Amino acid sequence: VQLVESGGGSVQAGGSLRLSCVVSGYAYSTGCMGWFRQVPGKEREGVATINSGGTTAYSNAVKGRFTISKDTAKNTLNLQMINLKPEDTAMYYCAVSQSDCLFRVATGLRPAFYDYWGQGTQVTVSS
Repeated sequence: VQLVESGGGSVQAGGSLRLSCVVSGYAYSTGCMGWFRQVPGKEREGVATINSGGTTAYSNAVKGRFTISKDTAKNTLNLQMINLKPEDTAMYYCAVSQSDCLFRVATGLRPAFYDYWGQGTQVTVSS
């Protein structure tokens, strides 16, 4: 399984970015997928997750501003981010799990739940 993120960059506060993650070698129909972020010196935190049925969950920090989606035809996981804040600055990672988070989708916000990770894409938000 390979995951390649793109779409990161530098924006001013209030701006928008769309992250994409191309996934290969993974059965989209069966597992949980998610976006995470990490800043130096801090633990990786779950941002958004989506299960095999399309149900989503978000961290309180991004709820209402970020939207996770998947395009099975293009094998892509996306994260649309609006109204970005300086505290959103981090390295963003996509991840997929061989298990589904069908019955408790918030489980998909836990990094330990995931089996495969991308290399990350940097998002920097200036004030």
